[in-house]
Amino acid sequence: VLVLTAGVFFALSILNLDGAVTSLLAGAGIIGLALGFAFQDIASNFISGVLLSIRHPFGIGDIIDTNGYFGTVQKLNLRNTVIRTPQGQIVYVPNKSVYENPFTNFTKTGMRRIDLECGVSYGDDLEKALKVAIEAIEGLDARDKSKDVELYYDSFGGSSVDFKLRFWIDFEVLPQYLGARSEAIIRLKKAFDENDIMIPYPIRTLDFGIRGGEKLDSMLQNGKTK
Repeated sequence: VLVLTAGVFFALSILNLDGAVTSLLAGAGIIGLALGFAFQDIASNFISGVLLSIRHPFGIGDIIDTNGYFGTVQKLNLRNTVIRTPQGQIVYVPNKSVYENPFTNFTKTGMRRIDLECGVSYGDDLEKALKVAIEAIEGLDARDKSKDVELYYDSFGGSSVDFKLRFWIDFEVLPQYLGARSEAIIRLKKAFDENDIMIPYPIRTLDFGIRGGEKLDSMLQNGKTK
C-alpha cells in the first residue's frame, strides 16, 4: 500500500498535479475534523449508554432525579435516558449528561424518608405536642416499623414553635410516597385537634390609612351621618 501510494504521488508530481492533491488532502482533513466534532456528542452518548447498561445504576421503572429532571425511567437506549415526570411529560436526557453528573436513585434502597415541617403555638405544652405527634405517625400503616419516628423542635417562628417530623416508608413507586405523606398530614392535624393543640398561622391586621391620618372606620362613620 505504501509503495502504491508513493507511486501515485510520484506520478502526480511528474504531471505537476501534486499541488492540487495537497489542497484536496487538506480539504479532506478539514472535513474530517468537522465531522469528528459533529459526531463527538453522538459517540460520547453511545459510550455513556454502554457504560450505564453495564454498571446498571438504575433500571426501567426506577424513580430518579438527574440534571434537574425527576421521574420514572421508561427506557435506556444508546443515546438517551427516557424519563416520565409525575406530570406525564416525557424527557429525553442525553446519556453523557446522566453518566457525568450526580443523580439520585430513589428506588435503589427500597425505602425513603418523609420530612414534614409544622409548628405549634407558643401557648401549647411542647412535650405533650411531641408525644401526640409521634403517636399519630406511629399508627401510619405505610410507615417502616423498623425505624423510629423522629421529631425535633427546630426554631422559634413568627407565630409558632416550629418542628421537623421524620419517618421512613417502603418505597417502590411515587404514589406510595405521596399517599403516605398525605395520610401523615391528615393524622397529625386530627391528633392535634383532638388534644387541643393549635397549629397557628400568621394573622395580619390591615389598616387602610387615609390622607391626613383619617382612618377607614371614621370615614365610614362620617359617611353614615351625612
